[in-house]
Amino acid sequence: MQLVKASRDSLLKPLQVVSGIVERRQTLPILANILVRKDGERVSFTATDLELQIQTSAAIGAGKDVAATTVAARKLVDILRALPEADVQLALANKKLSVSSGKSRFNLQTLSAEEFPTVAQAEFTADFTLPAATLKYLLSMVHFAMAQQDIRYYLNGMLLVIDKGSLQAVATDGHRLSWASIAVAGDYARQEVILPRKTVLELGKLLADVDDPVTLNVLANQVRFTFANIELVSKVVDGKFPDYNRVIPTGHAKRVLLSRGDLLASLQRAAILSNEKFRGVRLVLGPGQLKIICTNSEQEEAEEELEIDYKGDALDVGFNITYLVDVLQNMAMDRVEVAFGDANSSALVTVPERDDYKYVVMPMRI
Repeated sequence: MQLVKASRDSLLKPLQVVSGIVERRQTLPILANILVRKDGERVSFTATDLELQIQTSAAIGAGKDVAATTVAARKLVDILRALPEADVQLALANKKLSVSSGKSRFNLQTLSAEEFPTVAQAEFTADFTLPAATLKYLLSMVHFAMAQQDIRYYLNGMLLVIDKGSLQAVATDGHRLSWASIAVAGDYARQEVILPRKTVLELGKLLADVDDPVTLNVLANQVRFTFANIELVSKVVDGKFPDYNRVIPTGHAKRVLLSRGDLLASLQRAAILSNEKFRGVRLVLGPGQLKIICTNSEQEEAEEELEIDYKGDALDVGFNITYLVDVLQNMAMDRVEVAFGDANSSALVTVPERDDYKYVVMPMRI
């Protein structure tokens, strides 16, 4: 039975959308496969890892038949990438999927579609729509602060807070915290969910920087994003996220306005001579100047100096330079404001004259 007849790129595009979540090592063999379901011209593709499921579809079906099967995601995608740009046909016969294009032909083993474990979906409570570019911006301002493989599993994801008129995102690894907020239409009861790290990273790849709508549906243990002919359903992390409001400092008096580009460039240059293990940087604040100093175990030193409008008390404080570079690379604003307390206090990075973004970084001894 013929399933698909289309150009290589028309078939490859939806496959690439879903295959990104397929892990190379699987506990269940069928999780290495994608579900291909044909209903006339409409062909849907589904991948899952039991926590996250992505589905998309395309009008590339051959004939009016209804059929379904599963096939190895990586092999199919790799074959299509290696083929020249031409028409491709997928056909199903004797429990094998044949891929043919020109004089090339491949036969792949399949597993039954009935065995494919799709994520069960429940009724969703919160339901609202926002532009794809706005959601992509929100994720980009926060995702880099998520922990990686932390024993406190809830820190390995991102907290989404739905509140009256706003959608907030928070991430922390215990050493820094990033908080961002965007306005959304609608009056919703406050609700908090923790998205897994993999879900956040996949959304960042799939969302386009356009104003097309994204519908977000939220349940206590599940979230669904629908956009651009893609449906992404994710389980949420069961855990209690730290009270981020207690971490964000409010009384820091030493405030400095800086060019984001100049500060980023100075930090990147100084980082060349930072200690590879500790990645420490000293920020020495004084009247009219900010010095950035890095040293390493070989007694080498880098010093950068920025002119600033500052007349307050002097301060010498250390930070992990990677944490400062991360936030500056992900911000698109021209200027940033950095507020300091004392040598033992965290620093607060914000956007001048805006209250929709806050980044906290803890100090370190150098």
